[in-house]
Amino acid sequence: MRVESIVFDCRDAAPLARFWAAALGWSVAPYDEEELERLASKGVYDPEDDPSVMVEPPEGEDLPVLFFTEVPEEKAAKNRVHLDLAADLPLEVEVQRLEGLGAHVRNWAEDDGSTWCVMLDPEGNEFCVVTVPGGDDDDQGDEVSGN
Repeated sequence: MRVESIVFDCRDAAPLARFWAAALGWSVAPYDEEELERLASKGVYDPEDDPSVMVEPPEGEDLPVLFFTEVPEEKAAKNRVHLDLAADLPLEVEVQRLEGLGAHVRNWAEDDGSTWCVMLDPEGNEFCVVTVPGGDDDDQGDEVSGN
């Protein structure tokens, strides 16, 4: 058994999918003619209005795809599951990059010599930016999830 996809409920799928594609260095799945026809049959004529957008990992990576699926209800509380993103650059640099894409810092956290940043994506979903042993910020310790 393996994870095939991770699904995010959201208010506006296309912009949130673009945020996560840019944050991870992944790509929004392209729309071929068959997919455009399928959407049109449901009354969706612009991919920007697609209620479920897929984000794909780089080719050759054995990772699950991400789906951003519009739901009518608002986010009501803290996420029960969240992603921990391992920083490729120094932690502060990655946080600034993600802020430039539309994320916001919720708080910085520290425990047992490890530091991480709890962030919110453009729709308020929590995620953490962490360092990993052997990474650029190795002096900050092991990967730790603050939630």
